[in-house]
Amino acid sequence: MKLAIFGATGRVGGEILKRALADGHHVKALVRSEKLETHPNLEIILGDIRNAEDIEKTIAETTVVFSAVGTDRTTTLSEAAPLIVKSMESHHIKRVITIGTAGILDSRLSPGLLRYEGGDSKRKLTFAAEEHEAVYRLFEKTELEWTIVCPTYLPDGEVRGNYRAEKDLLPEEGKEITVGDTAEFAYHQLESTEFVQRRVGLAY
Repeated sequence: MKLAIFGATGRVGGEILKRALADGHHVKALVRSEKLETHPNLEIILGDIRNAEDIEKTIAETTVVFSAVGTDRTTTLSEAAPLIVKSMESHHIKRVITIGTAGILDSRLSPGLLRYEGGDSKRKLTFAAEEHEAVYRLFEKTELEWTIVCPTYLPDGEVRGNYRAEKDLLPEEGKEITVGDTAEFAYHQLESTEFVQRRVGLAY
């Protein structure tokens, strides 16, 4: 399989990249600078995720798109998402798996709202959640086979495997999940249709 990965130099994206290469997949990764080790199955594309041509180069001839792009207090994510969607549609690529945030899951406290709106989240700053919500709302309007993986607090750490996953909600009393388990779950969505066109909350 040939995969496009955005955010491959980040914590979760880097782990997804390792798994994909270890399993023999071919990967095209868009990065801002040469931070990735070379690999026979890895095509590194230097560029900007906010540039349509660079996205086009990355997505062309692939079959699945992974995005683990963070917000970093910028609008990079919401600027890039429409370009990714447009490129996927033009290349007739359906499957996209992205890393979101638990803030855009449904609120248990305030039905009809998202967690960051309904008081479920203790985070006072909502910018990141608003950026991820923009991507979610964009995907909702498409016919893409999207899955948004929504971890709660995300410390570094290896795979533990004892996490819980729930459609559109954060598992009750969920407090955290490691980078390793988040990447492992997201990567396994390559072979799963259980969470297609859904957000999925992850926590221990």
